[in-house]
Amino acid sequence: MDSSIFNNRNRLVYFYVMPAVIVMGLVVLWPFIYNVVISFSNMNLTHFKDWKIVGLKNYVSVLTDGIFWYFFFKTVLWTFLNLIFHVGIGVMLALIINEDIKARSLFRTLLILPWAVPQYITALTWRGMFNSEYGAINLILGRMFGIEIPWLSTEWGAFAACLITNIWLGFPFMMIIALGGLQSIPRSLYEAAEIDGASRWQQFRSITVPLLKPVMIPAITLGVIWTFNNFNVVWLVSNGGEPSDKTHILVSWVYKAGFTYFRMGYAAAFSMVIFIILLVFSWRFIMRTRATENVYT
Repeated sequence: MDSSIFNNRNRLVYFYVMPAVIVMGLVVLWPFIYNVVISFSNMNLTHFKDWKIVGLKNYVSVLTDGIFWYFFFKTVLWTFLNLIFHVGIGVMLALIINEDIKARSLFRTLLILPWAVPQYITALTWRGMFNSEYGAINLILGRMFGIEIPWLSTEWGAFAACLITNIWLGFPFMMIIALGGLQSIPRSLYEAAEIDGASRWQQFRSITVPLLKPVMIPAITLGVIWTFNNFNVVWLVSNGGEPSDKTHILVSWVYKAGFTYFRMGYAAAFSMVIFIILLVFSWRFIMRTRATENVYT
């Protein structure tokens, strides 16, 4: 092959790719580098233009601040509970829809709607439904059971409201991923298991779970990252961490520290700690579960 043609072809490829590289550099790489720099600075409301590097002071402040560990515990609890329900409900519904049932396409369309609607609309809608005075949820609970729950006026009530909202938003994604994985499993495996006398539970444990693993583990990893960083639901449903900044998770507290209290250096260091936590978790989780290995090896 003529080397000049090869080189010209490479130049054309670089020419086409370069706009995307430039945009990604401007909107992702440059803000990340800038965030790293100001995380070592004293940037705040009084030192907005004349900030200077102060070393690891912000990182020490973050890690020795009790509020970090408090919100870290709540974020881990938030992520764990969400993932349990997302995966549990998603896989259960996928197993049902994967069967030969009537109106399967209709059910599939209806069940994906919570994920298709923008988060802002869903979060504000659920916030109205959780309102103690005129919200639909307390009206239903009052008529059916004679009880009213102060959802948004207590710390754990607001946390539960955010949790319910995010479960509603998140299970369709896991359902679609699991459904795609189920449809790729050969029916002959289940037929052979039935001939051998395996029960439905044994088929699920020995065939479905192992063959779904390569599909679900990356989806769960993405779900952990998305849920850990889910700012919209917590901020909108709890009205900015109310009551008394008790309903925050790490990412919503970072936003409030940076853009309400104007502690930019502290918030930048806080966000870098979150980034490192998620990076280490994702790498360790994928390595330990061997999700990228071929299921048949």
